[in-house]
Amino acid sequence: MTHRSRSRAVIVGLLLVFGGAALGVSLAADGGKAPTPTVHFTDAPRQAAELITYYHTIPLTPAQEAIQQEALSSIPAPCCSKFSIATCCCPCNLAKSAWGLAHFLIAKQGYTAPRVRATVEEWLRFSNPGGYSGDACFTRGCARSFDHNGCGGMDEQRIS
Repeated sequence: MTHRSRSRAVIVGLLLVFGGAALGVSLAADGGKAPTPTVHFTDAPRQAAELITYYHTIPLTPAQEAIQQEALSSIPAPCCSKFSIATCCCPCNLAKSAWGLAHFLIAKQGYTAPRVRATVEEWLRFSNPGGYSGDACFTRGCARSFDHNGCGGMDEQRIS
């Protein structure tokens, strides 16, 4: 194991131990019912890196994969709306961040498909408040940042 991969493993372990502390997970009361976890977005590039880590490190069971598919298949991919965010056209940083968020919400927080869908849609709105055109993959958008209608690049070490 290289120094870089050991460091990454330690960071991933800490993120998982703290259960999304950097992601801004908190408990919110829901009309007198038991508290349910909610997610708060504060910094798109930093949180995208965290979410991509979740994509790589939080495995899903077949039942959880079905929840992810149900949740994400109806959301058009922001960078290439010919596809859903469930499949996208390529594993860009924006797609991997959405997949990682879904992994975290399903496996660690117990979210249902509708809650995953709503939270991923919220993440996509947060990552680019101006909205996505759905054609970034066809207009050299891979190198652009999220807030400039891009997918944040393909290199996980350089999220733009």
